[in-house]
Amino acid sequence: MRELRFRDRHHAGQALAERLTAMRSSSPVVLGLPRGGVPVAAEVAWALDAPLEVLIVRKLGVPRQPELAMGAIGEGDLVVMNDDIVEMAGVSPAEVREVVIRERAEVSRRVDRYREGLPMVPLRGRTVIVVDDGVATGATARAALRLVRAHGASRVVLAAPVASPAALRSLADDADEVVVVQSSDRFSSVGEWYDDFGATSDEEVTELTSAWETRLRTETITLVADGARLTADVTVPPGCRGSVVFVHGTGSDRHSPRNRFVARYFAKCALATVLFDLSTDDEAHEGSEPTVAEAVRRLQAVTAWLPSATGTQGPVGWYGASSGAAVVLAAAAHQGGDGHPPVAAVVSRGGRPDLVADRLAAVVVPTLLIVGERDQVVLDLNRDAARRLQVEHRIEVVSGAGHLFEEPGTLAAAAVLAVEWFLSHMSDPSLATT
Repeated sequence: MRELRFRDRHHAGQALAERLTAMRSSSPVVLGLPRGGVPVAAEVAWALDAPLEVLIVRKLGVPRQPELAMGAIGEGDLVVMNDDIVEMAGVSPAEVREVVIRERAEVSRRVDRYREGLPMVPLRGRTVIVVDDGVATGATARAALRLVRAHGASRVVLAAPVASPAALRSLADDADEVVVVQSSDRFSSVGEWYDDFGATSDEEVTELTSAWETRLRTETITLVADGARLTADVTVPPGCRGSVVFVHGTGSDRHSPRNRFVARYFAKCALATVLFDLSTDDEAHEGSEPTVAEAVRRLQAVTAWLPSATGTQGPVGWYGASSGAAVVLAAAAHQGGDGHPPVAAVVSRGGRPDLVADRLAAVVVPTLLIVGERDQVVLDLNRDAARRLQVEHRIEVVSGAGHLFEEPGTLAAAAVLAVEWFLSHMSDPSLATT
């Protein structure tokens, strides 16, 4: 008699999560293999307070027996083949190419559908838990594990409610750890272990991957900073690892769709975000802007207010766009009087460092300058700024991007660069929410 049958994928995910609770302290990323693995992964992610992501991997089925996997293809065009199955089934090279082309198109479609324009959470240096609803041959899981390795994960865990013993043996060298609820010699298919093993729809996948936003603690708060009454939108994600204060450019405000897109991605990567208006309501009504000195004082006051606003303690970053980057660089030149700057990292996107050129040599916070390839004038200004900076810094040029990063994919590319910079400089691996 079987030890356990699962009512459905959510029930299976809850049972699997119980086996993974010890990993909560490692701040893992949970990757569900669509479509069926995502409901299982969602339960694991919620239990571990971890970000839920999809990892797009498609089985390459034998042409005349599509349920039999001869390999798998994943994002980044990674292809893993089982040569024994190909030879046994008599699949020709032309047939293999045809299947690969078809499934490559489906991988691309699913990336667009499931991610809704947001990039994948960075995996470099992270513990990553790859979750499926079951492992039969192991072909799809193997491709997923190798893809995660290629993204630089430091520890890779395969987790599933049920798996065949043969598949587990074959995957031993691809994962650092394999966690299953049960494995039986009587295994013949994944579906036999479920009462309800109905197909998971695209709509269900997108609902689950978007559900992390419903778990965010978001508030609009009014505060007094340097005597000015300012408004801020504060978002704190589960498992928060740090906080980032956004400083927008002239003519923009906290409702900027570009900054809000980036903030959504930061939250997905477990970074709290603070989008605040540099100007008071009266200043905005009159069309006036604070001076750089006033803006710096306001930024510093908002940063000092962060622990009470976010309910967190830990590293802080500053993210400035256009002329807002001048503000964060000027503020970064005022840090570190005791040798330990309270701000861990600065990111400038399409910034105007020339507006504070005389202060750049005094900047003491590690700085990333992100510039669009097509924004030649600003690119030259940032190259000159890099020569003036005496602190750790780097310039990243985003291919095809203009000043506003409006070209498809360019803002997402900039967001990935920013997150990687912030996380690499936020030395505290976990930021406890009180």
